[in-house]
Amino acid sequence: MHDLVIRGGQLVDGTGAPAHNGDIAIEDGRIVEVGRVEGKARRTIDADGLVVTPGFVDIHTHYDAQATWDPLLTPSCWHGVTTAVCGNCGVGFAPARPDRHDWLIGLMEGVEDIPGTALSEGIQWDWETFPEYLDALERAPRAFDFGTQVPHGAVRGYVMGERGAKNEAPTADDIVAMAEIVKEGLLAGALGFSTSRTLGHRAVDGEPVPGTYAAEDELFGIGRALGETRLGVFELAPLGAGGDAPGDPPEAILEEIDWMCRLSAAIRRPVSFAMLTYASRPDIWRQLIEIAERAVADGADVRPQMAGRPFGIMAGHQTIANPFLGRPAYDAIAALPLAERAARLRDPDVRKRILGERPPKGANFFGSAKMFESMFPLGDPPNYEPAPEDSVAAMAGRAGRDVHEFAYELLLRDDGRELLLLPFLNYASGDCEPLREMMDHDRVVLGLGDGGAHCGLICDASIPTFMLTHWVRDRTRGPTVPLEMVIHRMTQDTAQLYGLLDRGVLAPGYKADLNLIDLENLRLLPPRMAHDLPGAGRRLLQRSEGYEANLVSGEVVMEKGEPTGVRPGRLLRGPQAAPVG
Repeated sequence: MHDLVIRGGQLVDGTGAPAHNGDIAIEDGRIVEVGRVEGKARRTIDADGLVVTPGFVDIHTHYDAQATWDPLLTPSCWHGVTTAVCGNCGVGFAPARPDRHDWLIGLMEGVEDIPGTALSEGIQWDWETFPEYLDALERAPRAFDFGTQVPHGAVRGYVMGERGAKNEAPTADDIVAMAEIVKEGLLAGALGFSTSRTLGHRAVDGEPVPGTYAAEDELFGIGRALGETRLGVFELAPLGAGGDAPGDPPEAILEEIDWMCRLSAAIRRPVSFAMLTYASRPDIWRQLIEIAERAVADGADVRPQMAGRPFGIMAGHQTIANPFLGRPAYDAIAALPLAERAARLRDPDVRKRILGERPPKGANFFGSAKMFESMFPLGDPPNYEPAPEDSVAAMAGRAGRDVHEFAYELLLRDDGRELLLLPFLNYASGDCEPLREMMDHDRVVLGLGDGGAHCGLICDASIPTFMLTHWVRDRTRGPTVPLEMVIHRMTQDTAQLYGLLDRGVLAPGYKADLNLIDLENLRLLPPRMAHDLPGAGRRLLQRSEGYEANLVSGEVVMEKGEPTGVRPGRLLRGPQAAPVG
């Protein structure tokens, strides 16, 4: 008798093959039969009218601390994710000498905007070495599977102390010691090594992430640990990923990809880097893909990593970015709870005082009225592909209104919860066409959702749901993308990059991680600020509607968006073998 049979769903198997109707039988956490299942089952789920997919594999998250206290890894659990990979961008919490805990927290807080108070209260620090950190993660119950990478920043700080934190050049002995730590981590089960060279990635003290200026002797010396063990992905946020930021021009990434290709060929391991589009070089991504494709002939496996929607920030009374911050009358009430602040903002006298002021020059990113030409009401349902005529400036112009007054009133919608989207990366063309073209390239992998990070400005952990609602179903400003392709990008493709060959496909022998989705009624809800991190730390959360059930190892962990209390998830230690036969 089968443990579970899912009957009559539209099966999208993760390989990119055409969808078809059928059943799925599950035993002992594995798929044992796909097609027409005749046998009996202890439980049957009627999937008529539902799309059945493999669970989504999110390779770019920052749940390094949250994984020690949150078994659900919200908000990813609301978006079909059944496997998450963290330890990206060179930041993390192991290895960790006892006297460097606060420094590691400051590093994560500065780079990934995770409240330091939440990290200080939530992390128990029952580890020092990276293998001990894996042991701590393994002890924590969890709803879905989770793996991590060895972060360059923590390794540098552990080996070099303040010299590493201040980005001093390492000695030959330092490089050997760092490589040994990475090797130890890989052999204990790390899924890779990560680093950041983006100048915008800085700790709370303003210092660039350790490793930002690492020379080739350090990068290749550490990279050899991956080659010697034949394990792991070398992941990085490269120089140039900061876009048009001073000192971090887009062209810099062309030099970066040269050493990435040489490193990958030398160690025979995948290298994956963040690939974004910029206003000054909107087509640079084409060059990067071409270089990565040519390097295959030399034995390199370089995988540009893209986000599925524009990357920017959300401004409003809920977030840490607001067009009116820096004006004394607004700053005087900025700390009030949202409901009380919204009531005060509706007061005609308060409105007059705030609009009569301008922030000191340079005090506010939104000080210029011109900025409103690139800002758009997010709305409900959220619109992540707005047209130029949807901008705050264009709307104010049509209404014959002052743009600051117009924005003031916009942000009071929905009891002060309205958000303004500022898409400053991946939106140079004013639409999502470049992203659709990127998805057509086999070298490109979907990632950069940053689950668990940038808590005060974005919630891109919801990208998996956006891929289905926007790209598959709702897009009007250009072609949609086939359902089968989108599911492949979020399942088999991401799983294979990290050697997780036991998942991402609906076929006998594969792990029974599945999503049952009411695609017709799938909905992405607007982001809302919550204060549910340890110490009442704040973070933007974005939920969804339409996931009827999410299964991990054949057990239903979420039902209609709510947790069932089942915890079959586990720590992933290294690559996972493909099914036999």
